[in-house]
Amino acid sequence: MAEIEREAMEYDVVIVGAGPAGLSAAIRLKQLDADLNVVVLEKGSEVGAHILSGAVLDPCGLDALIPDWKEKGAPLNVPVEEDNFYMLGEAGQIRIPNFPMPPLMNNHGNYIVSMGNVCRWMAEQAEEMGVEIFPGMACSEMVYGENGEVKGVVAGVFGLEPDGSYGPNTEPGMELHGKYVFLSEGVRGSLSKEVIAKYDLSAGKEVQKYGVGMKEIWEIDPDKHKEGTVTHTMGWPLGSNAGGGSFIYHLENNQVYVGFVVHLNYKNPHLYPYMEFQRFKHHPMVAELLKGGKRVAYGARAITEGGYQSMPKLVAPGVALLGCSAGMVNVPRIKGNHNAMLSGKAAAEAAYDAIKAERSGDELTTYETDVRDGPIGADLKKVRNVKPIWSKWGLTASLMLGGLDMWTNTLGFSLFGTVGHGKNDAESTEDASKHQPIDYPKPDGVLSFDRLTNVSFAATNHEESQPCHLRLTDPEIPVKVNLPKFDEPAQRYCPAGVYEMVEDDGEPRFVINFQNCVHCKTCDIKDPSQNITWTTPQGGDGPNYPNM
Repeated sequence: MAEIEREAMEYDVVIVGAGPAGLSAAIRLKQLDADLNVVVLEKGSEVGAHILSGAVLDPCGLDALIPDWKEKGAPLNVPVEEDNFYMLGEAGQIRIPNFPMPPLMNNHGNYIVSMGNVCRWMAEQAEEMGVEIFPGMACSEMVYGENGEVKGVVAGVFGLEPDGSYGPNTEPGMELHGKYVFLSEGVRGSLSKEVIAKYDLSAGKEVQKYGVGMKEIWEIDPDKHKEGTVTHTMGWPLGSNAGGGSFIYHLENNQVYVGFVVHLNYKNPHLYPYMEFQRFKHHPMVAELLKGGKRVAYGARAITEGGYQSMPKLVAPGVALLGCSAGMVNVPRIKGNHNAMLSGKAAAEAAYDAIKAERSGDELTTYETDVRDGPIGADLKKVRNVKPIWSKWGLTASLMLGGLDMWTNTLGFSLFGTVGHGKNDAESTEDASKHQPIDYPKPDGVLSFDRLTNVSFAATNHEESQPCHLRLTDPEIPVKVNLPKFDEPAQRYCPAGVYEMVEDDGEPRFVINFQNCVHCKTCDIKDPSQNITWTTPQGGDGPNYPNM
């Protein structure tokens, strides 16, 4: 690639990703110094196009960044009015009372929002302050300086040949250089993954853990709609097959978010997370709510679940990891957007101080300290044992011991210290021969839907002549290793139907329908052979979520 000549643009700070972390960083930099040159690069067709969230927002991050957000018209319009927790069985449910739960689990004071719309509003604030925001500009490569520091990124490469080579119609993109580069790509970002590996930022940390979250927006009968109601469930249909649970949030205009999370450390390769989600909607409590309604959107995204002990080192020379790029989700609360905003603010303050001192390309150590010793670290440290306790000893232990640990952490101590995670999610997958296949009911087309029908409601699109952005290290592994040993679980763990096993003249063949991809990154995480690498496709390609 050395022969390719690219134009270069110089900035003070280059930010990859227009999510809550990246936009918060951009806004804070301009608050500190209006003359700083700041650029935000977003791979989605517009800001918010690739945002998928649980969508109950703790406003503490926004309070710290833009205290007058209400006066400025931030789209936080639905305060939480009712907070429900249920344990589901196949035919019924038990309400878990709120009073024994730690205070941090209380959702009152939070808002049910569309994070896509919140990010669109934040982008407007940033642009008014002079931040340059370029949507449709996927960042495909890191640029390194002479001393091994991160110098910038390559963005805007279009028109590659199907084999990935440069052709006569290829636009080589440009290099955007910064004194510092912020990676706020979200979960399992390709550049963040490269930087973590290059600088060994996970050394001495626990493995990162993940879940796959799937969400539909439904318009329901107005008589059943209760604006401001938040409901979380655990138990059926997952049972002992996997950890996870659901969320149902009543927002405006008779709409509800119906979501389902499956922890990706499940053992049985026959498990089909998407079909567990579809089966969940047939529970009597959920089916009654959705009866007479219609699904209007669908999306999926991986979620970081490792928490406090799995966060890598956050800085390397010239670069900082923000938000979900580093794994700042509070798992029991199913919330990470507030920490993403706080991380963007902290990174901006560290970079401002460094630039003011005429530094560049070094490690922003004050950002690392701020995150670990400040409100983000405090938020994550209190809940650090809930996920590993659940993984090791199951749901009941998690409810009892994890709940106890959250209470004692609220008082400033833990009976368990810090519990480790053990294996990563790919290694957790066991041989298919050790498990029974799971018989899933066929979707009825009313409450439950097949994957390809639902993917059409994600409005995902990829130019089919471009190279496949889902790359196999060894093309023979799916058929020769994963199929006989694991019954090739890519057929099931992908929530968008990207991967298929088909027969050609009686011989199995692995097919990648990359045009279906919703950029959830589950394949990059869960493939038991770690043979699939998700890379960014051309800018603007992927899902186009309306109000997710």
